[in-house]
Amino acid sequence: MDNSTIKELIKNVESVIIGKTETVKLLIVGLLTNGHVLVEDVPGLGKTTLALALAKSINGDFKRIQFTPDLLPTDVSGGFVYNTKTMEFDLRKGPVFTNILLADEINRTTPRTQSALLESMQEFKVTLDGKTFALPQPFMVIATQNPIEYQGTYPLPEAQVDRFLMRIDIGYLSETEEVKVISGQKIKHPIEDLKPVMNLDAIIKLQEVIKNVDISPNVLSYIVKLVSSTRKRDDLKLGASPRASIALMKAASAWAFLDGRDYVVPDDVLKLLPWVLKHRIMLQAKALIAGKTPDFIILDLAKNIPIP
Repeated sequence: MDNSTIKELIKNVESVIIGKTETVKLLIVGLLTNGHVLVEDVPGLGKTTLALALAKSINGDFKRIQFTPDLLPTDVSGGFVYNTKTMEFDLRKGPVFTNILLADEINRTTPRTQSALLESMQEFKVTLDGKTFALPQPFMVIATQNPIEYQGTYPLPEAQVDRFLMRIDIGYLSETEEVKVISGQKIKHPIEDLKPVMNLDAIIKLQEVIKNVDISPNVLSYIVKLVSSTRKRDDLKLGASPRASIALMKAASAWAFLDGRDYVVPDDVLKLLPWVLKHRIMLQAKALIAGKTPDFIILDLAKNIPIP
């Protein structure tokens, strides 16, 4: 399977985001599967730059919303505004009408405003005053959260968390990589000169290609066994839903394509398993006291399910 265009896309984003190949690939997996990605990491690691670099690389429209407690649903979706000249109500589209939407610190706004994203994330459309408007294609939400500072935040409801294909992190750079980053920004930020290497039509076509990546019944069964096993564990009070199985299937298909294959192997599933599952499970209090983490649980269940 020819994935040369995607390799060029990865290389282009990496010219700005140094030393984070896996993170870039995971973000592109989200794009290729019509999925949304939740990035949870501390400030200053390049989350905004990563989203902007992806948008620029595909020649897509980019919008950013800084979520704050006083943000209103109409600040996200838009609405109708009365025009005194025409004496009619004109549609004023909100920032959700874009290709790549960065929802920065999404947990700092109220549940009412958070829910304004729900329809667009799930249905790829917005309803305003009873009228439905389709969002541009492709459409992807990249939301960020600070995992350290929770004061004054509103935790995302399970229904919204489940709508993210994956939850990923970026992590700190090595000292060598950090030297390369700061030296590259001495004069100006390299993203200012970033050029597109693909267009939106190419992304839409690749999304159809991903749907045709072959996945055998044995691998599908493996996915379901992994996900359903989270519902049977005593150390979890919330297991993953069937939506997690669908997300894992789509993500594994995209990862296989990035690897140059038109078929999914169990290693693709295992590779994407932590990113797809860890935000969808909730540990019992006794498991937390014992020091268990979502990553530990996922590693444990992967060991106990035979690989086909």
